[in-house]
Amino acid sequence: MNVLKGIDLTIEKGEVVSIVGPSGAGKTTLLQILGTLDKPDTGIVHYGDINVNQLKEKDLAAFRNKNIGFVFQFHQLLPEFTALENVMIPALIGRVRSSEAEKKAKEILDFLGLSDRITHKPAELSGGEKQRVAVARALVNQPEVIFADEPSGSLDTQNKAELHQLFFDLRDQFNQTFVIVTHDEALAKLTDRTISMKDGQLAI
Repeated sequence: MNVLKGIDLTIEKGEVVSIVGPSGAGKTTLLQILGTLDKPDTGIVHYGDINVNQLKEKDLAAFRNKNIGFVFQFHQLLPEFTALENVMIPALIGRVRSSEAEKKAKEILDFLGLSDRITHKPAELSGGEKQRVAVARALVNQPEVIFADEPSGSLDTQNKAELHQLFFDLRDQFNQTFVIVTHDEALAKLTDRTISMKDGQLAI
């Protein structure tokens, strides 16, 4: 059975796009394919002139590390590491020097208002702080696009509003592209474009 059917979609640089639809519509599957975590059985995923489907696994992992950031509903921070160390990890995986990775991570955490929390481990952070650390981690390699899967789903109303505003601040400051799967109607209404899905297809 095909989960996705006939998807034809282009995301522009600097767009904040939401993907909405009922559970089982294929939103997360689409996000995983766009984010190169899954490969489609048919079709092509292009980043600029690059057909990522043709990349070998090692090259694809390097491409993903450099060009794509992820934010998940439950932040997925490593509990044994501090906020600073969590943010540094993608840069270190990308073979950025430790001193440079630390400098970049501190700059982003400072921009996100977390400079006084960099030595704290996830258990010592609030839900909103954890998600901002997750956003910082997604940003550290200056990716082409950040994919977010229900990023505010576990947050209270205030932290949710602050996280949503952060996405637009990052777009305005850095021309950052976001593709966000969400059930949050308030967030979807704020985005530049809302893509609705139903039964694995784009709903017109």
